Amino acid sequence: MSMQTAMEKKLTDAFAPERLAIVNESHLHAGHHHAENDHHATFDGTGETHFRIRIVSPAFSGMSRIERHRAVNTLLADELKAGLHALAIEPAAPGEKTRW
Repeated sequence: MSMQTAMEKKLTDAFAPERLAIVNESHLHAGHHHAENDHHATFDGTGETHFRIRIVSPAFSGMSRIERHRAVNTLLADELKAGLHALAIEPAAPGEKTRW
């Protein structure tokens, strides 16, 4: 199972989102250095290392922005340990304005 598919399942099961978009942005980071690959190695932009999560869920109602981010990061802790290098999170509760 791909990392993206695993994240989608976890987020869906945990938050029952009204909207969910997981965008693989790894290719946008080609040329960056990753510490886990030695500071002299350059990332080629392939794989599943950088993602953007856009999620609207009733589970986020009454939560602060930091609480929402912590909830997603906690849920995806295994993926972060397994090579997920960067995660941009755009959480919202139903009825809140989003930029997407």
